[in-house]
Order: sequence, then C-alpha cells, then structure tokens
Amino acid sequence: MKELNIRSCYNTKKYRNYSSKKCNETNCSNLLSRNFDGWSENEVIVSDLTYVEVNGQWNYICTLIDLFNREIVGFSVGKNKTAELVKKAFDYSNIDLSKIMIFHTDRGCEFENISIDAFLEKNSILRSLSRKGCPYDNAVAESTFKIVKTEFVMGRNFGSLENMELEFSDYVHWYNNCRIHGSLNYLSPVAFKRRPLKYLSN
Repeated sequence: MKELNIRSCYNTKKYRNYSSKKCNETNCSNLLSRNFDGWSENEVIVSDLTYVEVNGQWNYICTLIDLFNREIVGFSVGKNKTAELVKKAFDYSNIDLSKIMIFHTDRGCEFENISIDAFLEKNSILRSLSRKGCPYDNAVAESTFKIVKTEFVMGRNFGSLENMELEFSDYVHWYNNCRIHGSLNYLSPVAFKRRPLKYLSN
C-alpha cells in the first residue's frame, strides 16, 4: 500500500531484517480475503507486532489498526512477544468492542492462544488469519509497521521501555492526527473519520 512520504521529526534510517520461523498452525480461514476498504468504524481490526531495541535488548510493540480509517486505535509495549501483549493492546485501546466484527492477523505464534480465543468469543468477534507465509493478506498492518519502523523505530536505541512507550504514544498521536495517507484521500486518519461530520454540519 502506497503511503505519502511527508517530512516529520521522525527519522528515516534503514532497519535490519528480523523474522521468526514459528507459525500459528490454527485451522482458521482468511475471512478478510484482502478486502481492506469499505468497512465501518471499528468493524474490522487488524494487528501485528514488531521489534524495538531498548537498552540493547529486543522489546516489542503491538498495534491495533482500524481498517475504516487506518487509525492506530490501540497499542502496547513489552519485553516479550506474547499473547498477553496483544490483550494488553485491547485493554489500553479506545475501541468499541461491540462494533468489532472481525479481528485479523498474520500467523505469528503470539496470536495462537486460548486466552485470545476466549476474549474474541466473549465479545462475539470472528477470528481471521492470513494464509501461511503470505504477508499481503495482512497488508495494512504490514504497511503501517513499515512506516513505524522507518519513521520511529529504526536506528534508535531507547534507554528504557517506559521511555519508548512514552515516545511511541506521542508518535501515535502524530500519526493519527497529522500524518496524511494516500489511501485516505491525503487526509490523516482522524480527519478522515471527522469528514462526514463536516458534511452534516453544512
């Protein structure tokens, strides 16, 4: 997904590649089927995790992205790439859980967890998984983290997890309110969400 590259205070240094051979083998269909557009607010949430260097050690960020306007509606940071980090992102989000129809992720092992299944079932949310080894099935989450890695993460070594979390919170605020996206008619996620309200007021 092509994103508009605009100037910001966030760096654009290169990053190193990192991958895991572990895979979620859960028998679950790809309900989203690369249908990334045309959803209502909070109707489909996609998620992914990425690594961040904190005081010389790998730590992780989990984000929740609303397909309606590509807004980062929840995130969490932690020392381990686990299902608890995913659940924490929901706990700290501003999502109306009653609106969510589908939760879509790749087949990372952190998403293969009984507690996540129980959380989704409790809230009547359908699980959707990408096909094995197919990042295009979760293209919006992949694209978002490519932006995050380029503008915020790579080339930096944060002194503490608390410091990284605070700085990422500031970045998310900027990303949602200021960063314009080609897929949103060159509006920021928040401006895109508020657009119908402007039309109603006229």
